[in-house]
Amino acid sequence: MSGTTNEDMAAVRTVTLIGKPGCHLCDDARTVVREVAAATGAVVLEQDITQDDELYRRYWEQIPVVLVDGEQHTFWRVDRARLHRALTS
Repeated sequence: MSGTTNEDMAAVRTVTLIGKPGCHLCDDARTVVREVAAATGAVVLEQDITQDDELYRRYWEQIPVVLVDGEQHTFWRVDRARLHRALTS
């Protein structure tokens, strides 16, 4: 047994970064998202709008887009303190 309980698993937050290759704002967002996730224990997922037609239609004017637990948190620029608060609230 790993020592991880169901309560521990329920507390894990997920941050999804939606972007595309070659996007400098996406690179900036990735740095902030990874740093804040590491500090808070959140899981980071990345999705590429060039590989998913629905994501492209939904977000192409907003990338990078950051979701917290599946809900849109922000787009274009990621505020480190605001993301940290969202992940620890």
